[in-house]
Amino acid sequence: MRHAFWGAMFLLAGCDGVQSALYPAGTGSDRIAELFYWMTGGAVLIWLAVVALGSYCLRATPPMERRRAAILVIGGGVIFPTVVLTALLIYGLAMLPGLLQPAPEGSLRIAVIGEQWWWRVRYFPPDGEPFDLANEIHLPVGQPVQFELHSADVIHSFWIPSLGGKVDMIPGRTNTLRFSAARAGRYRGQCAEYCGASHALMCLYAVVHEPEDYNRWAERQALAASKSTEPAAARGEELFLTHGCGACHTVRGSAAGGLIGPDLTHVGSRLSLAAGILPNEPETFLRWISRAEAIKPGSHMPSFSILPTDDLNAIAAWLDGLQ
Repeated sequence: MRHAFWGAMFLLAGCDGVQSALYPAGTGSDRIAELFYWMTGGAVLIWLAVVALGSYCLRATPPMERRRAAILVIGGGVIFPTVVLTALLIYGLAMLPGLLQPAPEGSLRIAVIGEQWWWRVRYFPPDGEPFDLANEIHLPVGQPVQFELHSADVIHSFWIPSLGGKVDMIPGRTNTLRFSAARAGRYRGQCAEYCGASHALMCLYAVVHEPEDYNRWAERQALAASKSTEPAAARGEELFLTHGCGACHTVRGSAAGGLIGPDLTHVGSRLSLAAGILPNEPETFLRWISRAEAIKPGSHMPSFSILPTDDLNAIAAWLDGLQ
């Protein structure tokens, strides 16, 4: 009994945290968690009824009459589970219209494109110009947001458990999802469909702000990168372009205009690197630039370990300064 208790506590510990569907922080995720609890309750009721029925039949003395046994089996083993499961089905289906309803006209619109193995994120503010970032989503509290989900290569699945449901991203098709975050905080998401060698390393973070903080963040993100006055960082920008990094990456405000890789305009202000698997620090920039293929197997980002250490440090300093 003691072992069962501690085992249950260990399993329940996984129901909390920044990547748990049972730690709802949105108007979609709270209904999904509610459905989970009702489904779990229904399953427990059916299990208890079947166990009680079996236990009673085994212990009954003298052996029950055939007619009485048939009534118990049909009532407890057929009718009761059918009624409970039908009620749960009706309850779950009644939730779908609310979960699938699009955001109102004029809401913030965000396009997320799944790629091997990172997320391209494009914002379409209702009253501003679109801007791009990668592997990170920022949302205002209490405001509905319409997501448009695409894939650039294979099937991915967009899922931030604490904020909403899971939706597949299918090449050649646009799926939609509505979020409305209920409280500020930082939440983690994950690609939930196997998509290749580094599927497990395809994460993202969602940061939910109070509306005023979100507006300030969006204003900064829409700006071009500022020019650095630090000699090392200025040299890093020059080396970034000289070594061809600008052919894959865009940094608004510089000559880098590549569209293959993530937009790096404000990469220094993001929470993580390499789609949520590395902390955003100068040393990490250096590691990622020089050993990308070792850190994320199969990544289309080439490793630049052949570059001199001084060059790598300068590029890392410039990228870290892109706030």
